[in-house]
Amino acid sequence: MQLLGITGWSGSGKTTLLTALIPLLAARGLSVSTIKHAHHDVDLDQPGKDSWRHRAAGAHEVLIATSRRWALLHENTGAEPDLTALLSRLAPVDLVLVEGFKASPHPKIEVHRPALGHPPIWPGRADIVAVAADAALAGCDRPCLDLSAPAAIAAWITALLPPST
Repeated sequence: MQLLGITGWSGSGKTTLLTALIPLLAARGLSVSTIKHAHHDVDLDQPGKDSWRHRAAGAHEVLIATSRRWALLHENTGAEPDLTALLSRLAPVDLVLVEGFKASPHPKIEVHRPALGHPPIWPGRADIVAVAADAALAGCDRPCLDLSAPAAIAAWITALLPPST
């Protein structure tokens, strides 16, 4: 299982790029999963529903299953799980795209839009292996990818992966 992050400042287009890449990579024959880190509390359950009531009653995990999908809700009682712990919960795939976990040392593509006025993240960061931008980047010392060309970015990612995938 290969891992590639999509990182950048809030509002830079990380999710837009990631959701454009998934079908393009799948069309190239890759199985893709994602992990998204959120800095705010997210509740996928609805108050009053049976699964919510199970959790409210103290269940450590609640697995909700339908004919179309299933979801496992796990209550954290200690520290927030790190990326390695979360990866161990996923079924094997060719590629896991990670949005968030900016400080983790896995390889990442930075989404950078100079017009937003944020400084680039890549300087001094060996984990950022390429930058996807919507403008020319003077002084960028790694591959610069055209943010408006997700098919080209998908091709670049595919070339980056080991031949076994």
